[in-house]
Amino acid sequence: MEQRIVNSGKIAASDLVKLAQFGQDKLFVDYDQEADVLYVSFGKPQKAEDSVQGEDGIVRRKKVGKVVGLTILNASRFKR
Repeated sequence: MEQRIVNSGKIAASDLVKLAQFGQDKLFVDYDQEADVLYVSFGKPQKAEDSVQGEDGIVRRKKVGKVVGLTILNASRFKR
């Protein structure tokens, strides 16, 4: 089990670095296992003024026209 977590971490690290570069230098990630929702915030989590849900099941949260976070619905579908 521990090795599987390490391997998953290596795969996810590249994607997390890309996400961090897209937003701010700090990334906050929270996963609600019961709801199967992954929350990603660029910088300190904050309230959005607007949100747009794409057909991909990803909600882009915006403030002053800038994406401040993502809410990924049915997040476990991205498991490798």
